[in-house]
Amino acid sequence: MQLVVMATVLALVGAEPACRLGCHLTEVRIPVESCGITEWINTTMCLGHCYHEDSPYISSTGREKQTVCNGDWSYEVMYIEGCPVGVRYPVARNCKCTECNPENAYCGHFHGHVSSCVSI
Repeated sequence: MQLVVMATVLALVGAEPACRLGCHLTEVRIPVESCGITEWINTTMCLGHCYHEDSPYISSTGREKQTVCNGDWSYEVMYIEGCPVGVRYPVARNCKCTECNPENAYCGHFHGHVSSCVSI
């Protein structure tokens, strides 16, 4: 269940319309389910890009360290009315650019679209 909630949070990354590219804490609404009942709750997550510049040469020590927007996470428990089983959901406490850890994040090349703050 914890994995489903985290996947939902990550899927909602693009939900914030404001143009703020740096790594920051943002509020999102996510669905949580227990006993067949679904409720929407507010939580926080880390969102944004960290500055990274590729080196013009290949280092003999390996790849350059990549940073990602991450932070300190904790889990809170919510009880849905009429259900005795609690639901754990993630809450980001603060955000910062940290070295990418391949054990809990994808550290490869980003092939998606990076939004721009330029408006026409």
